[in-house]
Amino acid sequence: MKLHRMLERLIIALFVLVLAVPFVATVVGIDTSGPAEENRESAPFPTLEFIRYSVARWPGEFSRYFADHFAFRSHLVRWQARFRLRVLRTSPSPDVILGHDDWLFYGTSVAMDDYSVSSPVSEEDLDAWRDALQHTQDWLEAQGVTYLFVIAPDKHVIYPELMPNSIRRIGAVSHADQLVRHLRDHSSVSVLDLHDPLEAAKALDRLYHRTDTHWNDRGALVAYQEIVKRLGSPGEMRPLLRSDFEPRQITVPGMDLAAMLGLQRVLREDDLRLVPRAPRKARVVEPAIPDPSWTGARIVTERPGVLPRAVVFRDSFGSALIPFLSEHFSRAVYLWQNDIDTEVISAERPNVVIQEWVGRRIGLTTPYDAVAAAPGSRQFQGTLAPSTGP
Repeated sequence: MKLHRMLERLIIALFVLVLAVPFVATVVGIDTSGPAEENRESAPFPTLEFIRYSVARWPGEFSRYFADHFAFRSHLVRWQARFRLRVLRTSPSPDVILGHDDWLFYGTSVAMDDYSVSSPVSEEDLDAWRDALQHTQDWLEAQGVTYLFVIAPDKHVIYPELMPNSIRRIGAVSHADQLVRHLRDHSSVSVLDLHDPLEAAKALDRLYHRTDTHWNDRGALVAYQEIVKRLGSPGEMRPLLRSDFEPRQITVPGMDLAAMLGLQRVLREDDLRLVPRAPRKARVVEPAIPDPSWTGARIVTERPGVLPRAVVFRDSFGSALIPFLSEHFSRAVYLWQNDIDTEVISAERPNVVIQEWVGRRIGLTTPYDAVAAAPGSRQFQGTLAPSTGP
């Protein structure tokens, strides 16, 4: 009986110690790192003003701050995430899906609705898409500008066989397929769906990152080649070939999905890169210090020669396309936004406008019809002839 009580007291003491150590360590400033590895911002320390609203909200804000900064947090998060992933074989985050062969997939409701097609795109939304894109193309064609709308497939679209068996598709036709069919049947919009070229190319190479939502260099090369082939005539474009690049495989820390799990330093990625055999001719002129990951909100490249100019409206899938596409334009402006900006186009006087959307957003929203909303911006100032330089 005495031994039993001693064991009970020891367990209680250990329990209190486990609870007390992080608090005490936090107070004295030991290991108070925030959730940087979870791909989100840490909650800031709350300010307190002696007014009713500030006092009322302070406890909740402090609770969020402490939850993000208590000592040893990053270690505990990483340990539990690793245990759930490696032992229980389940994703530690509802926004990340663990697929076959340890492939990670974006698992938000938007992505999963796109994969399962549980709710098809309505006819009203399809008509809104058609009207916005048709207005854009008609406005640009009147100025002698080539327009191309590009759909970038999500990883779950190209690699559905690696999705877990527990997630099944409900609809037979994807959101992207619905839109492409509608545009081809009811408009003259130049639309490029990259699904088929990437589907064909995946037999020869891995085209998407295992721990990231995006295509890698090899997938981006396939997408770029199809874009240039479709553009065709401006400057008689010819895409770079796979033989123009040296393939390299570099082991790097886990990427965006690994970061969402808090396992960026635990998971590893074999990054399949393509290094140009000849020096690139295009150079970044904005921003002053280029981002090697091409993730800036506005990136401008220039290269010498009698070449066309371009404006590209894009999302995160467009980042990997930038070093490839830039070789074909004397000046290319890349804007991280889905919707057309008529003022930028009028200012830049491009020969080519590309609008790229990732497929999962098609069922979520419709594009802003900038041309219909800005009837006064229908004419460019000056000529749109190919530029002789930047």
